[in-house]
Amino acid sequence: MSNAESTEEFSSERHLVSSIIPELSFKAHKGVNGRIAVVGGCREYTGAPFFSAISALKLGADLVYVFCTQDAAPVIKSYSPELIVYPLLDRTTALEEMIPILPKMHSIVIGPGLGRNDLLLSTIGGLINKVKDMDIPMVLDADSLYFICKCPDIVRGYSKAILTPNAAEFDRLYATVYSGEQHKNAQESVSELCKTLGGITIVRKGREDTISDGNVTAICNEQGSPRRCGGQGDLLSGFLATFAHWSHDAFAAEDKRNQVQKYTANVLAALGACMLTRRCNRLAFAKLGRSTTTTDMIAEIRNAFCALFPIDS
Repeated sequence: MSNAESTEEFSSERHLVSSIIPELSFKAHKGVNGRIAVVGGCREYTGAPFFSAISALKLGADLVYVFCTQDAAPVIKSYSPELIVYPLLDRTTALEEMIPILPKMHSIVIGPGLGRNDLLLSTIGGLINKVKDMDIPMVLDADSLYFICKCPDIVRGYSKAILTPNAAEFDRLYATVYSGEQHKNAQESVSELCKTLGGITIVRKGREDTISDGNVTAICNEQGSPRRCGGQGDLLSGFLATFAHWSHDAFAAEDKRNQVQKYTANVLAALGACMLTRRCNRLAFAKLGRSTTTTDMIAEIRNAFCALFPIDS
């Protein structure tokens, strides 16, 4: 593909992502643009769920709920008064307490800062099944991928599941599903694994992000930066949850489905989230170079969004 063709395709993808973003309206009520849940956060890891939650909020979700352990809650709440924080994840009754709240959610992120405590992981298994029953888009990231590697069948066939592994996490999942076999070509193996797991979507993060649901595959090579600060994947998960709600909502309208035949709702949402994460990274790095942190990327969300998706922002 020539540079001109690549630029034209990238512009077309940006236009398609723009088409699923809801317009702001004085007639809208609080919550219509997204009620997002982030499930994760324990004593050791409080930054990850915050990054995921605040990125969803800054992108344009109206309300974001964080379900975390009791000792993580005061810390996460101190980061931002705008987040709704439930300190219940380490209770034996956690799932029972979450079930009445889940139907309000438009999409759910599971995993940021979750840790690998057996009690927390056992709750996650039950939660994934409940989310599937409710037909809610679900982003599985970080420590939830560790759980998925132990029992990949739990997401098999759930088309609204989106997994966001880095290269190492993808390799582990691939080896689990294919009994130790190692893949050779990243793009083909992502598509293959999605098909084997029944049409789930995978975003394999890397030098370029490979996105597939087994039928449609897209590559995001929006320029980021050479700075690899921790937390960028958490921003991606929050962006993705919000875009997933917008995308599935847009695709529910027949005229919108006809506009974006090239992509499915999950793949288009993932493209938008990957583009935005990379652009935030590039803008922050242009100002701060080696000193760039994920917090600096958060400050660039509006600038990156306006540059990529020119709608009423």
